[in-house]
Amino acid sequence: MASPFDLTLEQMRTHRSAKWSRVPHDVLPAWTAEMDVRTAPAISAALHTAVDRSDLGYAGEPTPVVDAFAGFARDVWGWETQGTPGRVRLFADVGQAAKETLRALTSPGDAVVLNPPVYLSFYPWLRDLGLEALEVPMLDVADGGRLDLEGMGRALAGGARVVLLCSPHNPLGYVYPREELAALADLAAQHDAVVIADEIHAPLVHPGSPRPFVPFLTVSEAARQVGIALHSPSKAWNTAGLKLALGVTAVEGRWPARQPETDWAPSILGQVAAVAAYTDGRDWLAAAVAEIEARTRSLPALLAEHLPGVRFTPGHASYLAWLDCRDLGLGDDPAQTFLERGRVLLSPGPAFGAGGTGFARLNIGTSEELVQEAVRRMASALT
Repeated sequence: MASPFDLTLEQMRTHRSAKWSRVPHDVLPAWTAEMDVRTAPAISAALHTAVDRSDLGYAGEPTPVVDAFAGFARDVWGWETQGTPGRVRLFADVGQAAKETLRALTSPGDAVVLNPPVYLSFYPWLRDLGLEALEVPMLDVADGGRLDLEGMGRALAGGARVVLLCSPHNPLGYVYPREELAALADLAAQHDAVVIADEIHAPLVHPGSPRPFVPFLTVSEAARQVGIALHSPSKAWNTAGLKLALGVTAVEGRWPARQPETDWAPSILGQVAAVAAYTDGRDWLAAAVAEIEARTRSLPALLAEHLPGVRFTPGHASYLAWLDCRDLGLGDDPAQTFLERGRVLLSPGPAFGAGGTGFARLNIGTSEELVQEAVRRMASALT
């Protein structure tokens, strides 16, 4: 199979996606979690078929998507998701799924537990709903991270009733061990809380990871009772613009009453692409993840050559690198300097919450040449 990352820079610059269209021509975009890849052939073929038959109406019956995801989850993670109707629901994306779930479980002013530095969109999601972010920072970030279970216990004992978990963790690339997730589930059960697990990066766990991805709903009976899992093919197969996500729960009646805007939110092309991805897009995914892992392994040496003042602990999931730039003396937001002086756009560390000052997130889900170019531009910002 040809490399999914064989697009040229000029081909990428013709893209109208957010990553490329929102930056000036001389800026190299390495910020949002969107890869520079050729669409998986199975997805491309399925979309062409849908267009050729003029199948572009409102989203259809969700069963094909639910069944395709169930097959993928069973084959890849040993997770049986099929069961009582109503335990799987489709949404436009994980953001909508999280916000609709939070809306049903909380009231304005409630606290939601986060584990920063964490996916930057969690914060505006909470603000939009009038919710408070109760931060329990990750521990041992310099060594890859781990959950502060004692801090989680205190937060839940203090009255918080919802945890918004990023698993695998973005931006650290941390893959939670089963024991850690089980302990969190026990804490949530003890305090009558709910864990919303954003598992969007789960298909991108590297083959060399010291532990596999463990779906939250599989770790224990407590996890099944307290958990809601959110999934989408959008990160793993680079289909974010097609708008499709799934919410999974083991508890009947967990979801709020259906609303027309929720039912219509998924895109019919998103459904088509999801079925193709989960069924016939697995070889493409394996090739993409193998290259992502190679980029991750090579990044420390590249940084040592060009930016020896930057520290990076390779994660074991996805294509995002959390860079410690504090020794460079660039202040709270080094991404601003890299953009202004180096013309490369990274995600600003402070947006990821506590522990983000002095950091920046680099997207390495692109060709090896562009990763090297991004690092060289960052180095040029220091001269």
